[in-house]
Amino acid sequence: MSPAWISVLCLGGYFLLPGPGSCEGAAPIAITCFTRGLDIRKEKADVLCPGGCLLRDFYVFGNIVYASLSSICGAAIHRGVITSSGGAVRVYGLPGRENYSSVASNGIQSQTLTRWSSSFTVSKGKSGALEATGRAVSTASPPAGKRQKKIPDKKAGNKDCKADIAFLIDGSFNIGQRRFNLQKNFVGKVALMLGIGTEGPHVGLVQASEHPKIEFFLKNFTSAKDVLFAIKEVGFRGGNSNTGKALKHTAQKFFSADSGVRKGIPKVVVVFIDGWPSDDIEEAGIVAREFGVNVFIVSVAKPIPEELGMVQDVGFVDKAVCRNNGFFSYHIPSWFGTTKYVKPLVQKLCTHEQMMCSKTCYNSVNIAFLIDGSSSVGDSNFRLMLEFVSNIAKTFEISDIGAKIAAVQFTYEQRTEFSFTDYTTKENVLAVIRNIRYMSGGTATGDAISFTVRNVFGPMRDGPNKNFLVIVTDGQSYDDVQAPAAAAHKAGITVYSIGVAWAPLDDLKDMASEPKETHAFFTREFSGLEQIATDIIRGICRDFLEAQQ
Repeated sequence: MSPAWISVLCLGGYFLLPGPGSCEGAAPIAITCFTRGLDIRKEKADVLCPGGCLLRDFYVFGNIVYASLSSICGAAIHRGVITSSGGAVRVYGLPGRENYSSVASNGIQSQTLTRWSSSFTVSKGKSGALEATGRAVSTASPPAGKRQKKIPDKKAGNKDCKADIAFLIDGSFNIGQRRFNLQKNFVGKVALMLGIGTEGPHVGLVQASEHPKIEFFLKNFTSAKDVLFAIKEVGFRGGNSNTGKALKHTAQKFFSADSGVRKGIPKVVVVFIDGWPSDDIEEAGIVAREFGVNVFIVSVAKPIPEELGMVQDVGFVDKAVCRNNGFFSYHIPSWFGTTKYVKPLVQKLCTHEQMMCSKTCYNSVNIAFLIDGSSSVGDSNFRLMLEFVSNIAKTFEISDIGAKIAAVQFTYEQRTEFSFTDYTTKENVLAVIRNIRYMSGGTATGDAISFTVRNVFGPMRDGPNKNFLVIVTDGQSYDDVQAPAAAAHKAGITVYSIGVAWAPLDDLKDMASEPKETHAFFTREFSGLEQIATDIIRGICRDFLEAQQ
């Protein structure tokens, strides 16, 4: 006689267990290679990872403590809890944190992540009856005649994947009717796994063909069921695959407040290209970046060598995406058997910290550091000041389209160590900060502020980034600081003042932006700068968000 099937709510979802069952003390639940920590909604859970997962397919963020968007099985292999042969793993839910580190371990290179809302760690799990018998827990439909408990509809959606997403599908003669339908099926699966809801991701759809057509906007549907129905109803248009034209149209017309775009939420367009585009996609990518839209390219069936002569630009993917680092592109060999590619794509779309083109405090600010090089500082303390500057600078996403860093050293004189446009990579900025030479001399902070506003911020006056000035000084200025600081405030520059040792509190308050208590800092020792760095970073992000309201 077949065992009775009971639907049990375990690990934040419904699983079918043979016979009477409960979550407590139950055998570990079989999961897939791509199940993430955020899919497990309990503080402690035993799971069973399958064997044969490809290490290159795992997305893991952190070391020992992992961001919850990481693959559980990938984290377990990275940690050394199991091998690629699979096995039982115990998962412990942890609070969110900052600065997940990148470490290569057991064949997996984990990635850095600035911050995430929840975390987990893993240890060796208890084998239990499930592993001993090799019988995986079924998540498929139960045998006929047995009723499965319905999963409640979560209208809020996946709050850990809050994004506004446009699917730009290929509707040209190049893809044809049959593959067009397969493409729609794949997009539907991605939409379903995203966790669409009022407080989760919102999606819309645009079809690229001879002339682009917006099939539905972000505001039209906020449930996965409605989105799937809308995708099913989209008809094939035909014509040339003018993907560049459609991408530009999407960036300019789709992402507007009237269409349902939400403030402070990453804007994403997922572009599906069957073969290659028939027009210029590079210019469209530039337009998308200017509108703060993150471009993902999903390429299917790359052109064979005999077809390369028909392709305008073989490097079209790298030139269209938001950033050419491998994160924003994804290749699928064909439209057949695409189910296994759904989860890896969803993981990317939910990794908000890597969204370089959406405007956040990490990629849309200009930060100039005004560094006291007077004789009272001394060489060893000056090194601590440079370390403080580096700790702040390395937090931000520095690039030619992202955050920009500058530094000025002052005594009675001022010396621009580097301007906002001199270095456009984090590595170069940190290297030049380390090599700044100590000047030594008097202290004229007021003149230094005026110099920085005029010569460093002046050329950036009409730029899109928000401007910040971080002043670090250890003593009394020989000139007035109040008037120059007021001029900086009037120019739209938010000023943070950090005093060490003998720096007068009145001067610090005169220089700082309002409210003074959150923009002026003091420490007796130079070693105290390390703790202040975090406060400055959080303050910059707070000021940036308030300015966006």
